[in-house]
Amino acid sequence: MTLELPSLIRDVPDFPQPGILFRDLTPLWAHPEGLKTITESLAAGFATDAVTYVVGIESRGFIIGAPLASYWGCGFIPVRKPKKLPPPVRSVEYALEYGTDRLEMAQDAISRGSSVLIVDDVIATGGTAAAAAQLVEQSGGILVGFGFVIELTFLGGRDRLPEVPIVSLVRY
Repeated sequence: MTLELPSLIRDVPDFPQPGILFRDLTPLWAHPEGLKTITESLAAGFATDAVTYVVGIESRGFIIGAPLASYWGCGFIPVRKPKKLPPPVRSVEYALEYGTDRLEMAQDAISRGSSVLIVDDVIATGGTAAAAAQLVEQSGGILVGFGFVIELTFLGGRDRLPEVPIVSLVRY
């Protein structure tokens, strides 16, 4: 039996604000085969020997990234919001619809020349993933791709990312 990922994604209208339809992955992660299916499906999209580190974007990217890194036997690196990691850190500020935000990564997390896959639960406008890619570049890592469970195609986030392979398992 094949697990149908969309059937386990819950639509939550008007969250976190009116007019937004939130795609909740909690039922998928709670399903006995959910996380395993996500991990194996994302892994199938990339060459296993091509990834030295999986970078997970806070916080739901951790849920996806750590099992994927374990599956491949490679390292996992968290990218976090400001002041969540001990110094020294690398940091990138990026634009939001209204204002800016910042991501940080441990300064010595990535060895120069290492191949890096960035993962997160959702790609919407692409700003957060693009900022994570900047952190990888600042570290001297080689970005080999992006993996997402959900892609909100109508927001065009993929167009803001570097030209590397992008795997998204469910597209809306």
